[in-house]
Amino acid sequence: MFIFVVLLMVLVAAAIGWAVLGIHALLLGRMPGRWLDRVVRQPRIWGAGALLMLLSLDMGSPSLLVIGVGLVALGHVAKPT
Repeated sequence: MFIFVVLLMVLVAAAIGWAVLGIHALLLGRMPGRWLDRVVRQPRIWGAGALLMLLSLDMGSPSLLVIGVGLVALGHVAKPT
């Protein structure tokens, strides 16, 4: 039971961190930290995808999850304007 609670807490913390990164990228148009800023080329697209992925978990929609994963991948590979 203790391990289940710890794993649940880790998953909740990861979801909150993912949401913070998504909101930060979507609103500010940049990624925090040197590594993420260097890896992600289009932060706003990446942030929208990250938030859609979290929304898909809440709604139980696999199609939103696929769209979110696609937007996150597009945020990594799209050339900046």
